Amino acid sequence: MSRYTVEITNGTATDPKGTTGYDPPLRTFFLQGIPHPVTDDCALWLGVFLEEYTTLESIIERARVEGYEVRGLTQEMMVAMIKESGKSTPPNLGERLGIVR
Repeated sequence: MSRYTVEITNGTATDPKGTTGYDPPLRTFFLQGIPHPVTDDCALWLGVFLEEYTTLESIIERARVEGYEVRGLTQEMMVAMIKESGKSTPPNLGERLGIVR
C-alpha cells in the first residue's frame, strides 16, 4: 500500500499532513485529511470501500465536489500510485466468502 503526504484544504481549514495513496486489497485510491480537533476523525475520508475509486482522477474529482483541494501531489507520486493500481490483486478472504462486495 502506498501512502503520500499532501496538503488538503477546503477554504476554511488546511491540513498539511493529509494522506493519499492506493490500497491494493480494497483496489481503491484513498484520501484523508483535516482531523477534528477533539475527536481526531477526519472531515475528508474517501476510499474506504472495495473498488470505490478505481482511478486517481475519480477521487480527486470527488474531493473537489465536496469542496476540497489537494495540493503537493507530485508527478512521481501520481505515477507510482497509478503503477501500483495497475497490478492485479486477487480477491481477499472476505470477498471469497461473500462478506465483502
